Amino acid sequence: MSVKLLMTWDIAPEREQEYFEFVIGQFIPGVQRMGLEPIEAWATIYGEYPQIQVAMLAPDLPNAQRTLNSSEWTALRDQLFDYVKNYSYKLIQAKGGFQF
Repeated sequence: MSVKLLMTWDIAPEREQEYFEFVIGQFIPGVQRMGLEPIEAWATIYGEYPQIQVAMLAPDLPNAQRTLNSSEWTALRDQLFDYVKNYSYKLIQAKGGFQF
């Protein structure tokens, strides 16, 4: 059964340009190489919620966990940390529509 990797974060102040360059140029292609499919990206415009939410689809829980435990994921995530703060993630059973 498919699972979603839900990640949330806030973009670090004054790092917006570098953040977007990294996400488009390295983060998205990197997660795709690892077998995760980016399916959603949301930005919070108003309220006290994480600024960004991203959803990635994995074929099943064992594949998702294997990816999250890989050195390639750790390296890519650590690069993301250069541009974001308040990062969190969770794995959930994939259902249609928005999930938080």
